Amino acid sequence: MSTRESPTNGRRLVLIIYVSIVLLTAVVGFVIGAIGPQGLDPELYGVIDLPPTPFGTAFYGAATIASILGVLLVAIIYVSDRYDDAEPGQQP
Repeated sequence: MSTRESPTNGRRLVLIIYVSIVLLTAVVGFVIGAIGPQGLDPELYGVIDLPPTPFGTAFYGAATIASILGVLLVAIIYVSDRYDDAEPGQQP
């Protein structure tokens, strides 16, 4: 009995890791906001001023990481869909 992994299983794993990283960043942002260091003025994308509260810093961290990793993830998916023509189990 062989277990053959489909491309959707790999994409699901990457999506789970992506969401986990974004949630972890939100938790760390919340903790930093709860500590409330001096000079904490989060600005989302350098334009949108956010309040220096736990929820403001959590949103700042999550939105920043989600957008950066999201752009990279979309680029990787685009390239892999367009240029990956290898068949599973075949030697190059």
